[in-house]
Amino acid sequence: MNRTIEIFATLGERLSNFGKESSSQEVIRHAMEQNEWFTFDDIMLAVDAIRVEFLDREKLQRWTAGYSQQASKRVAIIMAGNIPLVGFYDLMCVVMAGHKALVKPSSKDKVLMEWIIGKLREIYPTIAIEPYTELSAIEMAIATGGDEAARHFRTRYNGLPTIIRGSRHSLAVLGQKESKTDMEGLSKDIFSHNGLGCRNVSLIFLPRGAELNITTPPSDSPMMRGNYLQNRALKSMFGIPFKDLGGHIMVESNDFSDKVSQINYCYYDKLSDVESWIAAHDDKIQCVVSNIIDHPRRVEFGRAQYPTLWDVADGVDVMKFLTQE
Repeated sequence: MNRTIEIFATLGERLSNFGKESSSQEVIRHAMEQNEWFTFDDIMLAVDAIRVEFLDREKLQRWTAGYSQQASKRVAIIMAGNIPLVGFYDLMCVVMAGHKALVKPSSKDKVLMEWIIGKLREIYPTIAIEPYTELSAIEMAIATGGDEAARHFRTRYNGLPTIIRGSRHSLAVLGQKESKTDMEGLSKDIFSHNGLGCRNVSLIFLPRGAELNITTPPSDSPMMRGNYLQNRALKSMFGIPFKDLGGHIMVESNDFSDKVSQINYCYYDKLSDVESWIAAHDDKIQCVVSNIIDHPRRVEFGRAQYPTLWDVADGVDVMKFLTQE
């Protein structure tokens, strides 16, 4: 894997100036035109997270040391497009494992993904990446989408070794001693990427009697504004109580929010009750932001959008899947 480590580490070095030079600024502009939900800050956040957590040479060496390459296979990667470059990790895993990646980017994130693939080809022209089409012969598949798409993928790729991902959600569990820095980090965990990522916090557990003070950050997104206004109007029409944050609303509920402009919150009396709730809903949880609760996918405040190489999405180790005999 040494050669592929060098390829991806070199990509990380070249991304250090992303957003600063005219060529990448043009790519950002086109990506925002392609997907109205994407913002400059969110694209920069996604690239920075990839560069810092996925493309560091020393981290790549430690991470790959636990896996051994098998015979090369043709692996389809059907990517989501809810946040910028969300399919990059799967692409990197497939190439790192020694397979050929047949890539189908989401139409919502095609500009950025094809730009990144172009950068990889500049570094190593014969890198094992090619487009995926409906006629492509494949031996394995990794497909990500909503729950309906996941059902389709299970039927389409029936009989093949697969990783199929549906909808996931993230939550935060607060105690009584979170710092100002923690709460600022929680705000990023909630509002980055307009709340569209599976790692965005959409449900908050807090001790009974605690106050939850969250301020909606300013947004120029007409999509988010429209979602907020529609959601607020519907809640008012049906008499559902909510707190208006001026760009988002908060609703008391122990379920995940299905609106990007809505944050749900729930009070608890005993932390063990929260632990029981998490255990019962773990198949829908991507990560847990907290300082006071133990969970295999727990992250620190402000780090939800910075998954590491060792954070396995949906609890499924992609590299293990790709390198097992």
